[in-house]
Amino acid sequence: MPVVRRLAAEVERVVDHGDHVYTVTLAPGSPAPAFRPGQFLHLALDPFEPGGFWPESRVFSIASSPTARDRLAITYAVKGAFTTRMERELAPGRAVWVKLPYGEFTVDPSRDAVLFAGGTGVTAFTAFLGSLPADCARRVALFYGARTPDLFVYGPFVSGRAAEVIGLDVRLVCEATDGRLSASAAWPKIEVLDHPVFYLSGPPAMLTALTAQLRERGAHEADIRTDAWE
Repeated sequence: MPVVRRLAAEVERVVDHGDHVYTVTLAPGSPAPAFRPGQFLHLALDPFEPGGFWPESRVFSIASSPTARDRLAITYAVKGAFTTRMERELAPGRAVWVKLPYGEFTVDPSRDAVLFAGGTGVTAFTAFLGSLPADCARRVALFYGARTPDLFVYGPFVSGRAAEVIGLDVRLVCEATDGRLSASAAWPKIEVLDHPVFYLSGPPAMLTALTAQLRERGAHEADIRTDAWE
């Protein structure tokens, strides 16, 4: 199991996607420790003194590839006091601290998988999707929801991966035109899979609703896994 490390980092880039959604690229002072797709980091905005208390922080899925440990990317939506402060303070050159890796929300590559991602929750899956080989032996279905078309931050990335990976099927679900993510709408793509595991990442209300819908359709509790750290 990788050892958690605390690293000073510098904000390299901030991309404003609109509607208070941002992607931040961090350059750590030394290469990040090895991590697995689906794991997350703690981000602290205040200084940290080694041996002292870790400052206030929040957790964010690591959206970047585990093979590029000299850069770490996160995507977040402004929802509370901490992310409001991030929106106000983070700019290229800003010093921050991170500690990583954490989490067990990793996709089992030996079984078919159904991924439900709501908004920035898709970042729990981007590193996994980026690692899929073109001849992936198992099938993966991604249902990626966003409120409006311009908030499909990783839409081009996941669509590009679907064009490259034989076993990957991607569906973009725009709430404004298609309604919210639902098990019933996704079921025609799900029922052809071989006893898949369901992975859910997004707002708490989405996780609760989809979990109930999947259980109603006979999914076993052990096969429904949620990214519930938020």
